[in-house]
Amino acid sequence: MEGTVFTPCLEGMKHVKSEHGEMLSKPFLDVCKTILPVLDKFGPAMTLVKADIGGNISRLEKNYLSDPDKYKYLYTFVQGEIESKTAKGSSSCTNGLLWLTRAMDFLVELFRNLVAHQDWSMSQACADSYQKTLKKWHGWLASSSFTVALKLAPDRKKFMDVISGSGDIYTDMAMFCSEFGPLLQYNHKFLASVRMDDMKAS
Repeated sequence: MEGTVFTPCLEGMKHVKSEHGEMLSKPFLDVCKTILPVLDKFGPAMTLVKADIGGNISRLEKNYLSDPDKYKYLYTFVQGEIESKTAKGSSSCTNGLLWLTRAMDFLVELFRNLVAHQDWSMSQACADSYQKTLKKWHGWLASSSFTVALKLAPDRKKFMDVISGSGDIYTDMAMFCSEFGPLLQYNHKFLASVRMDDMKAS
């Protein structure tokens, strides 16, 4: 593998915002897709997260492909649904963008932990990231399923060896967190501005 598993993400992030600083739909979704192979390396521990991310990407992408000009910018999905009063529906693009962003928050926090706490086990890094990000949005059911899944976290050293490739994995991981984190915050800021940043799961 040329570079690390993060090489495609780091390349893709350069194109996520337009020259005027607006979030572009397809490049953002493409970057999120490049994370999926990283999740495969976690094995069963990330099955739920991967399914959630994949489902939300598909939902947004399907709408984008229905009219690429109309949905060129990421937030037009949300603005249209707010006008039609469908934004809070469980199958809305607004809901999809919110949960996609939250799942990515969890992954950024997890990779941040792996960089900052190189003595932590994978389970510890996962549990801490979950507490800081997704837990407050999950009800009992989602929280229980997630906690059980994270107990299946792989051995840290094996995982790092598999994802390293020929590059410097810790440098790429840190760069991913420092560059992708602010893009996710930008999404949260927009969703909060239209009062759509606080929906919970059962």
